[in-house]
Amino acid sequence: MGLGLALLSAVAFGGSGVAAKPLIEAGLDPLHVVWLRVAGAALVMLPLAVRHRALLRRRPGLLAGFGLLAVAGVQACYFAALSRIPVGVALLIEYLAPALVLGWVRFVQKRPVTRAAAVGVVLAVGGLACVVEVWSGLGFDVPGLLLALGAACCQVGYFVLSDQGSDAGEEAPDPLGVIAYGLLVGAAVLTVVARPWTMDWSVLGGTASMDGRPVAAGVLLAWIVLVATVVAYVTGVVSVRRLSPQVAGVVACLEAVIATVLAWVLLGEHLSAPQIAGGAIVLVGAFIAQSSTPSKGSGQPVASGGPERELSRRGTSA
Repeated sequence: MGLGLALLSAVAFGGSGVAAKPLIEAGLDPLHVVWLRVAGAALVMLPLAVRHRALLRRRPGLLAGFGLLAVAGVQACYFAALSRIPVGVALLIEYLAPALVLGWVRFVQKRPVTRAAAVGVVLAVGGLACVVEVWSGLGFDVPGLLLALGAACCQVGYFVLSDQGSDAGEEAPDPLGVIAYGLLVGAAVLTVVARPWTMDWSVLGGTASMDGRPVAAGVLLAWIVLVATVVAYVTGVVSVRRLSPQVAGVVACLEAVIATVLAWVLLGEHLSAPQIAGGAIVLVGAFIAQSSTPSKGSGQPVASGGPERELSRRGTSA
């Protein structure tokens, strides 16, 4: 179940680019698309925020951290990096997050990890380098690289904060409530960054071109908000709790592969042989990491979800 949810999250997140690109080509600024995405999702989740308003009192730090890092931070840093370095390089650096998550679990939480999880991370990152054809955009722009690394660190925050279960004697926060308030916080932050009052709103009432085919801009926006954001975050957070931050992080690398395949099918952006091979390597890495769950009571390092992982972290809190 956890792996299925993680895959669904990767598909949902991966579908955002193919819907956003036609809107950008139709005249919307990329940051405005991001703001529409997050603000629209926050509006959809608003009833859940009202229902779980007790979280504001119980876990204000978690809600603020999720909104600032998992929602606003990843988006703002990634798009700022794109203004300075090639997309492939920025995407590769952002998806160093699984390796950083593994370091967080091992050296900050002091929890052991399996060799299979580490091998899965290495394979996934290497395969991702082929998918984005990183060699075609090699170059050094220090601010751009730092911004992309900032996006990776914020993505680490997404996986670690999504893993917040129950502390000793305290009920675990409802994931839907955390997502709802995270989106509200992210929308507020991105409003300052994106300045939506300067947006050309008329674009949303027209059509956009998807590989020569006219598509209503409203339909594309609905996909971005409902599927690529609401469904993506909900399934992603729940999958992290069922698997683990490090395993879910490796599976999340499939987002880049899925995005590339969808761009091939829907936008006519054809794949090269290295990209196809890289996608296969990412799949292998994700499978190795996910299959590294130790048997119950084995005492082996924990790298996946289940009773062993819950017992191993009773005394720690991310």
